[in-house]
Amino acid sequence: MISVKQAINIVTDNLKPLGKTETKQLGTATNYSLFEDIISPIDMPPFQQSAMDGYAVNLHENLTYTIKDEIKAGDHHLSVLHKGEGVRIFTGAAVPDSANAVIIQEKVKPTEAGIQIDTMPQLNDNIRPMGEQVKKGQVALKAGTNLNTAAIGFLASLGISEVKVNQKPSVAIIVTGNELVQPGQPLPFGKIYESNAIMLDATLTKLGFNDVSIYKIEDNYSATISVLSKALNNHDLIIVSGGISVGDYDFVGRALNELKVNQLFYKVKQKPGKPMFFGKFQETVVFALPGNPAAALSCFYMYVYKALHILSGHNNFQLPKVEAKCQTSFIKKGGRAQFLKAQYDTGNVHILEGQNSSMLHTFALANALVYVPEEKMKIKIDEPVATILLPIN
Repeated sequence: MISVKQAINIVTDNLKPLGKTETKQLGTATNYSLFEDIISPIDMPPFQQSAMDGYAVNLHENLTYTIKDEIKAGDHHLSVLHKGEGVRIFTGAAVPDSANAVIIQEKVKPTEAGIQIDTMPQLNDNIRPMGEQVKKGQVALKAGTNLNTAAIGFLASLGISEVKVNQKPSVAIIVTGNELVQPGQPLPFGKIYESNAIMLDATLTKLGFNDVSIYKIEDNYSATISVLSKALNNHDLIIVSGGISVGDYDFVGRALNELKVNQLFYKVKQKPGKPMFFGKFQETVVFALPGNPAAALSCFYMYVYKALHILSGHNNFQLPKVEAKCQTSFIKKGGRAQFLKAQYDTGNVHILEGQNSSMLHTFALANALVYVPEEKMKIKIDEPVATILLPIN
C-alpha cells in the first residue's frame, strides 16, 4: 500500500498528452487545450485607444483646450492636434497620434471654445498604447493553455477563427455488480439502484469530456474479461467502478492481470478509496475505483481528473488547493490519509457530517475536500487545513 503523494506522483510520471490533434472552430473549442503556440497576427489594440469617455488632447501648460472634433469608436478619421487642442472621444475610439492624454469627462467644464480642467493630466493618461496586450508576432497564448471563455474571447479579438487543439481522450466507464438496477425500474429486495455510471458520466460532461461509453457487467469472470478487452482496444482511458477488492465475486483485478494490464499501483493509504488500481495497457490508461459511490467520486477527483487533463495536453492539470480555517473540529481514526467532504466559503471551511464512503448525500452538499495527511490525527477549530476546491459550479 502506497501513500497519497506516491500515488499522485505515479499517475503524473506515467502519463503524457495523447498527441492527437484536431482543428476546431473557435466557438466550439472551449475547455480544449492548445496544441501549439498561438502567434498574434496583429497588435492588440491595433491602434492607441481611449480607455475612457472624455477628451483627447495635445497637452500644453494651460488648463483650457479648444475642442475641434469628435471621434467615436469605429471612426476612421483622425484629427491632427496642435498644442492646446483636443477632440471629444469615446471609450474604444482611436486616439490621434498627435494626442498625448485623454481627460475623463467628469473632470472638465465646458467653455465657449472647448473645455477647462482643474488639474494638469499626466502624459498618456487613459490611453491604451498600441500592442498593450500583445504585439504582432508575439506568442498570444502558449501550447497547453486551457481555452476557457476568456481565452476564446481573447483569440477572437485577434481575428482568429479556428485553432489546433489536443484531442480529448475517449473514456469508457465500466460498472460491475449483480446487485445493480437501473433508475426508473422496480427495485427488488436485495438490489440497489446504479448511480456510479450516471455520476461519473455527468462529472465528465461537466468537465467537457463527451466521448464517453458506458459498459455494465454482472459479477462474472468471462464477461469481465470480454468487456475489459473490448474497452482496452477502443478507448484511451478506462474507469472501472467496483469489483477491484478481494471478495469471491470481485473479478476485475484477476481480469486485468490476465489481459496483461501493467499494474502501476494497487491500494492507497487513504480513506475513502483504499482499494484503488492504476495501470496501463500499452497507451490505454486504466483506473479501477471502489464501488462505494463517495469513494469512487473522491478517487475520481484526486487521480482521474489529473489523468484526463494530462492526456488532453493541459498545462494546469490539478484542482485548486487553498488553505482555509476549519470551522469544525475533527478526530481521525486510523493511520490513513483522509479526504473529507466539506463546504468552503471565503477562507473558511466546514467539514460535513456523514463521511461514510457510501454516502453521496454529503457529497451533494460539498464544494470541497479537506485533506488530512496520514500523520495528522485531529483538527482543531480555526486551524488552517489543506482544502481542495471541487469543480461543481
